[in-house]
Amino acid sequence: MKHFQQEVEAAVEALLLQQVILYPTDTVWGLGCDAESPRAVERIYQLKQRPASKSCIVLVADEAMFARYAAAVPANLSELLAAQQRPTTYVVPASRYVAANLLAEDGTVGLRIVRDDEFCFKVLRRFGHGLVSTSANVSGQPTPGIYKEIEPVIVRGADHVVGLRQDDETRAAPSRVVRVLPNGQLEVLRD
Repeated sequence: MKHFQQEVEAAVEALLLQQVILYPTDTVWGLGCDAESPRAVERIYQLKQRPASKSCIVLVADEAMFARYAAAVPANLSELLAAQQRPTTYVVPASRYVAANLLAEDGTVGLRIVRDDEFCFKVLRRFGHGLVSTSANVSGQPTPGIYKEIEPVIVRGADHVVGLRQDDETRAAPSRVVRVLPNGQLEVLRD
């Protein structure tokens, strides 16, 4: 348990310094940074060789943190969360706290409440800001299902690599992505 807590603290320290971390998420391995730091977000785009027009997901710890980053919180958010069967990202209008270069062209952001991943949850709680989450690959390349499939250029490019679950062979799928419509209904963007 001491090693786990040290990994949480090391990740939070890197995030406070506006650095990029390579970390295991509640889905696939991801690259992350402070969702409120345009400079750190830009570093992720450079590392992934990804156009800035492609937005990234933001992980949050709970409904209160969701509300910080959403300009409009769905009235039925609690019900949506209770009904979800797997990690789900909700695309909603972004608040002013989201780094501008994280926004989609229509001013939205994808937010996912981390429910079943102790590491991400503890980092989010300790850090207090949303955490960018984008797959740990060069743009256009396949999403690595496990740590050993991450390309060396990505590992070397991260400021901090989390030393947990690197030997895990369990493959997880990316999150489901849904747009929350004004009437509270969901439009599935990725299933």
